[in-house]
Amino acid sequence: MHSDAANFQLNSHLTTLASIHKIHHTLHRLNITEDVGQESPTSACCSRAMPPRKKRRPTAGDDMSAKKSRQDRVKLSPSVFRKNDSPLIREEETFSNKRCLEWFYEYAGDFIRLVKVDDGCGHVFSTFCIFLTGCDDVVGPEGMEKFCEDIGVEPENVVMLVLAWKLDAQSMGYFTLQEWLRGMSMLHCDSTERLRNSLDYLRSVLNDGNSFKLIYRYAFDFAREKDQRSLDLNTAKCMLGLLLGKTWPLFPVFNQFLEQSKYKVINKDQWCNVLEFSRTINLDLSNYDEDGAWPVLLDEFVEWYKERQMS
Repeated sequence: MHSDAANFQLNSHLTTLASIHKIHHTLHRLNITEDVGQESPTSACCSRAMPPRKKRRPTAGDDMSAKKSRQDRVKLSPSVFRKNDSPLIREEETFSNKRCLEWFYEYAGDFIRLVKVDDGCGHVFSTFCIFLTGCDDVVGPEGMEKFCEDIGVEPENVVMLVLAWKLDAQSMGYFTLQEWLRGMSMLHCDSTERLRNSLDYLRSVLNDGNSFKLIYRYAFDFAREKDQRSLDLNTAKCMLGLLLGKTWPLFPVFNQFLEQSKYKVINKDQWCNVLEFSRTINLDLSNYDEDGAWPVLLDEFVEWYKERQMS
């Protein structure tokens, strides 16, 4: 029991050391530094070069200036004096690359494991550690699940798609280190708490028509397999439901049409036209032009829907 406790404590210490080593190594590799609290070489040089100032005897004019200065300070409002505290406030609110990097490695990083070597008879004669490296610069599906849990958002929530768009993530279910640092710095988020406080903003982005269109187009490339040019039908239906399910009244009917159709994939032209269709065509389809430049997919949907209404 004592040996197991010692091994557990050793394992805990080694894990902590490994995390510190990883963050330190990555900081140097990315050339990220924190200058807060450090004296600049220029200021240090100037302080050494400047000789001490000699005191001089005050004159009558100096006395009058000093009195006027004191009177001016009395007249100033308290808000002016509070400006002296602003550097401290700004320091707390400033985005920190180092803090953001540490936050990233809560969900991705190297793993350390203790390895015991025995003599074949159950007697351990050596213990050492190995580093398991792989996707150390990527938040994968397991890390993403923990990340969503920490910020209080379901992985299927549309706000996660908006976040991925802000990070310009290239693959669904994965955030790379570069995507994380670039995107989180734009959002000014370097901690779980700050991102939680930004969730309302991320949701509000969907209310802007131009931003929504960009997110909608981004979703196609984000969700598709990178060796495929089209989006498989099941994934397309999920993404359409995520983006249009609550705003397009005809989506449930369109989803039924897709389920019974011959289509197995959706290409990008079809994908983009569905959004345009949902924005411009009346719910009764009265302004749909069959001779317009709509893809065949939507021609077939309109025909199917009208036949269904008649029957």
